Amino acid sequence: MLTDCGHRLTHSPTEVAELLDRYGLAPKKSKGQNFVADPNTVRRIARLAQVGEGDHVVEIGPGVGSLTLALLETGATVTAVEVDAGMLGPLAEVAPGARVVEADAMAADWPSILNGTPHALVANLPYNIATPLIADLLDQVPLITRMLVMVQLEVGERLAAEPGSKTYGIPSVKVAHWATASLVGKVPPSVFIPQPRVDSALVEIIRRPGGPATAANPERLFGLVRAGFGQRRKMLRKSLGGVLNPDAFEKAGVAPESRPEQLSVEQWGALALADPHV
Repeated sequence: MLTDCGHRLTHSPTEVAELLDRYGLAPKKSKGQNFVADPNTVRRIARLAQVGEGDHVVEIGPGVGSLTLALLETGATVTAVEVDAGMLGPLAEVAPGARVVEADAMAADWPSILNGTPHALVANLPYNIATPLIADLLDQVPLITRMLVMVQLEVGERLAAEPGSKTYGIPSVKVAHWATASLVGKVPPSVFIPQPRVDSALVEIIRRPGGPATAANPERLFGLVRAGFGQRRKMLRKSLGGVLNPDAFEKAGVAPESRPEQLSVEQWGALALADPHV
């Protein structure tokens, strides 16, 4: 399949397989590589990302470039960050319009990559790094102002979970501290090469324009969150007994009988502010 500019779209399973074979490549399990091989899916992701002319997009783990091409089709300026040097050849063939940076996203020089320009992250993230990568980008890379990411369904549910749900946990609080998140779609295994054993989710994450949800020191805040969820079945007065003054509950307006999944990020922040000792 060709674009209007004559560039080859490696969307179908056959085309992806032929491209990999021509370069002597195969998906690497160690790098969490599952390549999207379906034109409708990549265009759906690009559409949900709401990017177009004038937008700057960073894609992590572009692989053979199927999503990269769909993003370029929108008119957006695309920077693709790829850790696997073997994929640089296919990317150059498939998506010559993209700027490709060879780097490990978990240790990348993001200020240099983004060059002071706000970006949207749109990516099919490798399952093995998705959660820590999203957390790090929210913590450390404010130039990424929004995300539309494809992740394992279970991970997506955790990222977007609300207080009180079974999937609400540390990643949920982390995301809520910096952003709002919602599940905007699901993707079946059949669109990937190789096919994973789980469904995937599309998660929209939009950074809070006014800054984090709470003024609490993040180190203190997430120290409490980790302590609380580390003993999820216990009441907070027990799980936080060694790290929080008992009177902090009353100051924060939080019931000590609460369990960690019941607290919003604002309530966690109130506890951290009531006893700010790190």
